[in-house]
Amino acid sequence: MSSIKNLKKEINNSIGELIEDIYAFEILNPNLDLKKSEILIDESIALFDELIIKIYARDKSKSKMALKTIINELHTGIHIISDKLNKLS
Repeated sequence: MSSIKNLKKEINNSIGELIEDIYAFEILNPNLDLKKSEILIDESIALFDELIIKIYARDKSKSKMALKTIINELHTGIHIISDKLNKLS
């Protein structure tokens, strides 16, 4: 990741896309219990908040290492929430 600005865009776009997938799931499955999918939206928003906080709280002397960790957490978090979404159907 070349900059903090790009990392924030990647976080925003990735989590936004995940939330759109959850909404699409809700539209396509109106008969299922939507409380579980709403929990996934809340988890997605919490992941976003957590990662943005970590960007600003990172140790600037170890910036590249911290940013790689944040990127890994983003991908792991999205994967976990996507798996949960897939199990709902």
